[in-house]
Amino acid sequence: MLYSDFQGVKLSRLGFGMMRLPVKEDKSVDLEEVVRMTDYAMAHGVNYFDTAYPYHGGTSELAAAKALVARYPRDSFYLADKYPGHQIVDMPAHIDPSEIFEEQLDKCGVTYFDFYLLHNINENSLDVYMDPKREILDYFLEQKKLGRIKHLGFSSHARPENLKKFLDWCGDEMEFCQIQLNYLDWSLQRAKESYELLTERGIPVWVMEPVRGGKLASFAPGEEARLKALRPEESAAAWAFRWLQGLDNVKVVLSGMTSFEQMVDNVKTFEDCRPLNEAESQLVYDIAGGLAELLPCTACRYCCDGCPMGLDIPVLLNLYNDLKVADSLNISMHVEAMTPEELPAACIGCGACAEACPQKIDIPAAMSAFAKQLETLPSWASICRERAAAAEAVKRAKAQANG
Repeated sequence: MLYSDFQGVKLSRLGFGMMRLPVKEDKSVDLEEVVRMTDYAMAHGVNYFDTAYPYHGGTSELAAAKALVARYPRDSFYLADKYPGHQIVDMPAHIDPSEIFEEQLDKCGVTYFDFYLLHNINENSLDVYMDPKREILDYFLEQKKLGRIKHLGFSSHARPENLKKFLDWCGDEMEFCQIQLNYLDWSLQRAKESYELLTERGIPVWVMEPVRGGKLASFAPGEEARLKALRPEESAAAWAFRWLQGLDNVKVVLSGMTSFEQMVDNVKTFEDCRPLNEAESQLVYDIAGGLAELLPCTACRYCCDGCPMGLDIPVLLNLYNDLKVADSLNISMHVEAMTPEELPAACIGCGACAEACPQKIDIPAAMSAFAKQLETLPSWASICRERAAAAEAVKRAKAQANG
């Protein structure tokens, strides 16, 4: 396992991100599989585990407690958790951050967090975190003094200019920063600018979304063949990790693994450091160029909480991206299995999802375009038209009920 030195602490370069844990048919976390993955990670040198308050509807922390904390010595791993300031945008200023922090310690079964982050600094949450009445930063700096937080940092989906604003405000207090970083977002989401800004400020970078929610882990056969021609022993996901190995200020790469097989493949990749050379980097940039027209959804699910129609927006956006590539049986099966209330036509265009989206996707526009495109496909156009009409009726009924 590759390791990074962080203030004298030896951190595994690969971290186990616990946002996309394996789930059962009822959508609950498959704890048995999480235990299996955790055991493999620990046996192969992974020592950094990352959870957060909202992951898996609040059950990720519980899974970390059962699979990791309850089964291994406390000094054998590093546990990271996050304060969900991005979720209290509309809550009153008197919300006490200690309520959530104490709950997190209890759920995780620990007395301190090795790493703690102000979660999801973005254009909507920036003012919340910087609001002096909320005293969020002051509270967590105090917890650090008390030893209940060993290292304090933040995660960010903010544009570079707003990342700079946050760093100008409290950068001296932040020990590390977690950003979305991969070879697709290097230019598409201006990740290069954010990475360089953090590097200039002397702030180590933790990486989230290294394979873009799976988008960079699997390609069409032709693209896969191009990769295999140069590195036949490595998976598409490994290429994304190898690209990151060429960035000196990247200290930890978090992978939100959903299967034991992904854990095995990722651990293998981080057994050695073999960053991409210039020609290999150009190849992945070329492949990324073909993906640039896709919506940059990472399935973080921040958009779902405030949707008045209860739509599973990441699923719909993923299907829409698939449809942009090609009509497929996969899309057909998904659409035919949906109720009218689950279809993109059920979107009322309120915009709450777009405001919550870290990727700045115009989700209502995407839902409208997806609905219209589905209606034009001959393979299931009639089904879509019928369901779209039914969804419109449901939409009108809910609008009337809400006044």
